[in-house]
Amino acid sequence: MSEEKFIMLAHGNGGRYMRELIEELFARHLANPLLDTRVDAAHIPLGAGDVMVTTDGFTVQPLEFPGGTIGSLAVHGTVNDLAVSGAVPHYLTLSAFIEEGFEIVQLERIVISLAHAAREANVAVVAGDTKVVPRGEGGGLYLATTGVGLRAAGVQLGMQHIRAGDALLVSGPVGDHGIAVMLAREQFGLRGELLSDAASVLPLTQALLKLGGLRFMRDPTRGGLATVAHEIAHATGLTVRLHETYIPVRDPVRAVCEILGYDAMFLACEGRVVAVVEAAQAEAALAAWRALPGGEQAALIGHVEPGDAQVVLETELGGQRLLEELEDDPLPRIC
Repeated sequence: MSEEKFIMLAHGNGGRYMRELIEELFARHLANPLLDTRVDAAHIPLGAGDVMVTTDGFTVQPLEFPGGTIGSLAVHGTVNDLAVSGAVPHYLTLSAFIEEGFEIVQLERIVISLAHAAREANVAVVAGDTKVVPRGEGGGLYLATTGVGLRAAGVQLGMQHIRAGDALLVSGPVGDHGIAVMLAREQFGLRGELLSDAASVLPLTQALLKLGGLRFMRDPTRGGLATVAHEIAHATGLTVRLHETYIPVRDPVRAVCEILGYDAMFLACEGRVVAVVEAAQAEAALAAWRALPGGEQAALIGHVEPGDAQVVLETELGGQRLLEELEDDPLPRIC
């Protein structure tokens, strides 16, 4: 690759600079037997089962934060959408929208982070594209991904299966990603060492698929735990009752929320699972999660019950209040 230190518009013009950027930076770090930069489409072998496809975009600021980068976040966010659908992720495609003037050294760090996350999740980036936008017309780097996975035939998950009496579980503390990203910006004079929870949740989701009574899973990204609860209430026409004292929140997250007036239940997670299971299976599901890395603090946080389509929070003081839907953005560009 040339000795250029910053992205130029020429890196997106289809010529030598673009070829070198793709071959010597992206393809070098993302190399796998299925990735061929000389073809327009990748051939991917698929086994028996239901093919699952998801797509996502990523605009986090800052691009590198404690616990991850926009690159690793793109992998985790995509594989997790497949995992909570009951699928095993296999393949990703990647589109990178790079702003003119972006430092190539930083771009390489992000691609290395992305490649490492893909290897850990056992997924291959099999196709991709790069576009360079003029200076001032982008946020440095945007990523867009598509993920392909396979779900075993017969797996049935969805909100339509949820019934009154079912239990709500969360696999770990909420709000870590949102607060870690905010602290990385050093806004409001606050700093901290909290890490994002960004990670593949596939081991957690596969553990529950082995149990009977699993109704539904979701990764609580934008809008957090509270938004998932509202989605369940609206889809089922039932009341979701959450218990504030049972919801795991780390002390640094709680402290920042108290200082700035945030609510951890609305903050994004990038390595957590919210699951709805038959009440009789709740303890078995918690035991399965707590035996896995990332699931040690799994908790039963509420139930679905007859009533209006609403989310009721039982507070630490013993009262209760309706939890309203999110309207304003609590933290911009967190995923």
